[in-house]
Amino acid sequence: MKADYRQIAAEILDAIGGKDNVDKAAHCVTRLRLSLKDQSKVDEARVKEVDLVKGAFENSGVYQIVIGAGDVDRVYAEFIKLAGLEAATVAEVKSAGGKKMNPLQKLVKVFSDVFMPIIPAIIVAGLLMGINNLLASEGLFIEGKTLIEAYPNLQGLWDLINMMANTSFVFLPALVGWSATKRFGGSEVLGIVMGLLLVHPDLLNAWGYGTAALEGEVPTFDILGLFEIEKVGYQGQILPVLAAAYILSQIEMFLKKRVPNAIQLLVVPITTIVVTGFLALAIVGPITRGIGNVIATGLVNTFEAVPVVGALLFGLFYAPLVVTGMHHLFIAIDLQLIADTGGTFIWPMIALSNIAQGSAALAMFFVYKHNAKQKSMASTSAISAYFGITEPAMFGVNLPNKFPFYSAMIGSAIAAIFITLNDVQAIAIGVGGLPGFLSIFTDKILLFIVGMVIAIIVPFALTFILSKRYMKKGELEENKVA
Repeated sequence: MKADYRQIAAEILDAIGGKDNVDKAAHCVTRLRLSLKDQSKVDEARVKEVDLVKGAFENSGVYQIVIGAGDVDRVYAEFIKLAGLEAATVAEVKSAGGKKMNPLQKLVKVFSDVFMPIIPAIIVAGLLMGINNLLASEGLFIEGKTLIEAYPNLQGLWDLINMMANTSFVFLPALVGWSATKRFGGSEVLGIVMGLLLVHPDLLNAWGYGTAALEGEVPTFDILGLFEIEKVGYQGQILPVLAAAYILSQIEMFLKKRVPNAIQLLVVPITTIVVTGFLALAIVGPITRGIGNVIATGLVNTFEAVPVVGALLFGLFYAPLVVTGMHHLFIAIDLQLIADTGGTFIWPMIALSNIAQGSAALAMFFVYKHNAKQKSMASTSAISAYFGITEPAMFGVNLPNKFPFYSAMIGSAIAAIFITLNDVQAIAIGVGGLPGFLSIFTDKILLFIVGMVIAIIVPFALTFILSKRYMKKGELEENKVA
């Protein structure tokens, strides 16, 4: 039966206090995100009873209603018509709700606002690198040979995929520069220029810099004979361009307020780029690169020293971090690890956590006996989680019943410990679910698949076992809504 999106939007609007209670509205892949004037006017029980709604919660001053991919776009289109609102971006809604946030929440919000728009490019690059990884892996399909060696005609295809895969990572600072400058209030095009400046071909990449440093021949810019700036690029680096984008935005906004309109186009862009570029290459870049190296080294050393504890904690608490929105911080950490060490051990654990949430939701499909809506929600949200989008599973099925969420946390922790002890790492960020094996180093793919099996079986079994106890006590969510 086709959903009546207008009716659904009307019921949601009525349950949250009417159109006069809505300040701004936006949506992401799965959720309506609303900035409300008075949170106390929301009837959350009524919101959750609306067709297609899988859950609702408040986070960082933003009221979020989980609907699901595809449907959320149509509900949103009807919602803003009924509410008499103009379409807004997620960043605008977060900004409206951001006044209620503490400093840590504001920091997380910055990372979320910067990285969410560029995630598609990162995931596409990760998948292509995974395919490239398979083509060039010796012995994976043919003993003692890569597919390219066995079938030379694949060389051209491999070269093309390799170029496509590397593009987002080679020019990652440009992507971050665009998104970060937009977030900080500057001109996006100047952010792109700044990002490209930091990966200019005249600057050494990480490999070239390492070789030059060992030989004591790092090239420099001689600035009027007063001091020198090393010609070092920041390919794949996150912190340097984030800091540079913030500085660029502040300088640009400062100048726009003071430079007459008649000469702004001539004065503001060139002054902004020259000053920011100088600061980025001379001061900001070296300092933030050092900070990034310390973070990456600290994480690596921690996981090497106490791998079981590190994996246990990450596997257990990643899903709760998703609930709070703090998981966006790990995108930057993953990218920093890839830039510094060539791989990341964090992203594989994230993929397994997503799979575990999907498995717990799938178990609930078999647990629910009489409620067709709950069965449908469990099955569709499980599929969504298996392909990296866990919010429908968590907020629609697992969290309301509690024990599936805990079961998924336990399964995720066990799987994380297993792959960490076996040094499973990803060459790139890919789809955080069942297709995740494509992004794993080929010699560790089988071990990662074992981790996937653990993340499927343990949460499924625990959820099914615990459901018997909850059904006896009448605490199953189905009993409350049937």
